[in-house]
Amino acid sequence: MRVLGVDPGLTRCGVGVVDGEPGRVGRLVTVEVVRTDPDDELSLRLLALDEALSALIAEHQPQSVAVERVFAQHNVRTVMGTAQAGAVAILAAARAGLPVQTYTPSEVKAAVTGSGQADKAQVTTMVTRLLRLPAPPKPADAADALALAICHIWRGGTQAKIRAATLRTVGGSR
Repeated sequence: MRVLGVDPGLTRCGVGVVDGEPGRVGRLVTVEVVRTDPDDELSLRLLALDEALSALIAEHQPQSVAVERVFAQHNVRTVMGTAQAGAVAILAAARAGLPVQTYTPSEVKAAVTGSGQADKAQVTTMVTRLLRLPAPPKPADAADALALAICHIWRGGTQAKIRAATLRTVGGSR
């Protein structure tokens, strides 16, 4: 399964593509941080983010997209920008006909490190190990995007298998 993970942000949006299967070592396809200029108009920043994400989807052909779910923060302006960037990622995936799953930061941390309370350094260390990277991905937005992709491969892939097995069982009993 190939997954595009998105750590949404208006100034810095982490994007990582990983190939993998549940419970197995993944393979890094690409990772980058899409940046927009805070001095630009909001509409232009969102458009630039949409164009970059759409280009990455077209180039790398993921089978699904995992986006970090916005959680409450004290800084409303930061929350708004993160939510807007997340919505752009979801829209770009929907436009490409791809399924999208959102995960909370705690779900991603738990999937990658075993603890929903892990800090950014622990997440980066585990992403580096799980993908057998020669060096940690930087900045943290890049590592977080890869963690999202890994989380979806492991959790989303398993959930899809359970749904498929359930459908086979229900379909077979009729």
